[in-house]
Amino acid sequence: MFRYHWYRTRFFVHTFQQVGYKNNEFWHWLRMHWDEKVIPIDLGIFNLILFIAVAVDGFFGNVVTRSTLAVIFFVYTVFWLASVKRYKQEKVKKPLVVTNRIKRLLIPVVVLGLLFPVFFTLESYTGRLLYNYSPGLLSFDIILLVFGWVFSAILIPFYIFLASWITKPIENSIQEGFKKQARKKLESMPHLKVIAITGSYGKTSTKFMVQDLLKERFSVCSTPGSFNTPMGICKVINNDLLSHHQILILEMGARYAGNIQELCDIAQPDISIITNVGVAHLETFGSQEVIAKEKGTLVDNLPSNGVAILNADDKYVSIMGENRSDIERILVGLESGVIKGNDIKYNTEGTNFILSVEGEEVSIQTRLLGRHNVQNMLLAIGAAYHLGIRSKTIALGAKNIEPIEHRLELKKAGDFYIIDDAFNSNPVGAKNAVEILSQFSSGRRIIITPGMVELGEIEYQENRKFGEAIAKAQLDKIILVGEDRSEPILEGLHSVETSNIESVSVVNSLFEANDLLKPYIQPGDVVLYENDLPDLYNE
Repeated sequence: MFRYHWYRTRFFVHTFQQVGYKNNEFWHWLRMHWDEKVIPIDLGIFNLILFIAVAVDGFFGNVVTRSTLAVIFFVYTVFWLASVKRYKQEKVKKPLVVTNRIKRLLIPVVVLGLLFPVFFTLESYTGRLLYNYSPGLLSFDIILLVFGWVFSAILIPFYIFLASWITKPIENSIQEGFKKQARKKLESMPHLKVIAITGSYGKTSTKFMVQDLLKERFSVCSTPGSFNTPMGICKVINNDLLSHHQILILEMGARYAGNIQELCDIAQPDISIITNVGVAHLETFGSQEVIAKEKGTLVDNLPSNGVAILNADDKYVSIMGENRSDIERILVGLESGVIKGNDIKYNTEGTNFILSVEGEEVSIQTRLLGRHNVQNMLLAIGAAYHLGIRSKTIALGAKNIEPIEHRLELKKAGDFYIIDDAFNSNPVGAKNAVEILSQFSSGRRIIITPGMVELGEIEYQENRKFGEAIAKAQLDKIILVGEDRSEPILEGLHSVETSNIESVSVVNSLFEANDLLKPYIQPGDVVLYENDLPDLYNE
């Protein structure tokens, strides 16, 4: 019983961590998995039977004695709950990280989980509470104990809600302390230039490009990976930022209105870079206009003489800061802007394009793939150019930029190639990735994808369009992950007359997809991994 409780507790705590410790998102996940994970029908029925045995005196008395019934239920429970397969994941992409916050959360969760069944079976308590309903109740001690434990197991996700509420003042106090420490440190470094980057897509890629272009001339500190939350930013400022650093590059993410302002209250930007306004997190924002307003907060927080580097090809981004005459706006793009990139060509060696800066043209060679990566690089070039780095030096730096992990990362795996675009797929990036795959000619072209998530009401529509794009690319093998998730993609595939439906396979997980791929792959083949959903989305 303890083992079952522990694995179920660990599973739901892991899920709570995966949704960013957000109660509303945790609740949304619970509603989506109510029968499967939260209250499985077998657990619910067994607890109902136990409740009847407890509450209805003599219900089973004509068949077996109470003592025999108690032993039967106890033994049956032990065997029933012996299996933890439902909550024991052998393969996880992001395992549970037992942070100090998780430890603090587990204390009330474990206490509640232990106290409930014990408290429920206290004779003095149960006798007072249920005496009028079941005169023979006190003879059902073992059944009461089993009922208490099983019912407590059902309540575990709700314990997490309660524990989160109990520990919230502590977490807020700790976070406020980290924020205060970070602000104080930044105030002690008046020479420091803060570059902040936000946007629906491409934040992390652009951040690393800015870092790589600037690090040859400046001492740069940058947030690692996708550190774009208040605590992620504070951790870097408090632990990694040193007195000799001249540039601090911060990625700023947002899932809800007010998130960008919270981050700017920690570190006010001197240079703001906006990549785009798309449909990522549309489910939580509601509309692109709301997303644009949130992203524009980064420009609003610029001081006088601050600089906004903006995507000129995005209708929402290109107008940001127009009402501020006290800042400099640098527009870059593939179609328009003072810094432009054109004549894009790419293959297995990477991408080549012509950079145009105030009439000067320079050929740029990079190992990165895709038009959107060229757009991201133009934003990074805008920052480098503003800080005095010349175009020829920029060209040398661009050649040395390493592909970002899981973002159109081209890798050679033995005698075939992998395009790893597994991180947080979006409609623009997914379409670009399929177009790039279609241009390879070294062997057969294969895609493995579960489609896209977190697009709100347009998710089905965008995944259908994604299916159409896959069909038009005339790929040799299509492996879709998740039967339910594949429906709109399959609908899009079927809508294109030239699509090769015979090449489509549907599996339940990424691990099954890889197992299917092994006997199929041949030398020279190219495999595109487009999006890799977190564990809580696995079907």
